[in-house]
Amino acid sequence: MAPLVSSIETARTADEVFSYVTDPAHFADWQGDVVKVETDGGGRFTTTRRIGPSQRTFTQEVTDSRPPSHWSARGLDGPLRPLMDITVEPLANGTASRITFSLDFEPQGIGIPLLPLVRRQAAKGAPISYRNLKRQLER
Repeated sequence: MAPLVSSIETARTADEVFSYVTDPAHFADWQGDVVKVETDGGGRFTTTRRIGPSQRTFTQEVTDSRPPSHWSARGLDGPLRPLMDITVEPLANGTASRITFSLDFEPQGIGIPLLPLVRRQAAKGAPISYRNLKRQLER
């Protein structure tokens, strides 16, 4: 299956956008299901997300970081391991930016039959998170 791809534009520079959107400490500010994020000081971070009535913790690692234009992370555990790519492009002579998100999942074991459901949920929820991000950036 193809990744879920979405783009938003914001009236912020690529540097401002990149530093905010790729900082796990800000994930809970714009992703409604994020309860808590802890970083290891290196390239790994642990995200606790609300999934239905429960909370689940997942570890991810940054696989690529080229400020201010590209950032990637992948899940290291769980039945559905997310793959996230974020691209930031400057617009309007650098005074605005387009952020493109590409989200996919690597299913493991029980995650294989769950993949269609999770993709549907992500397709509904991700655009809400991206609108929240735009509001946060433009405050």
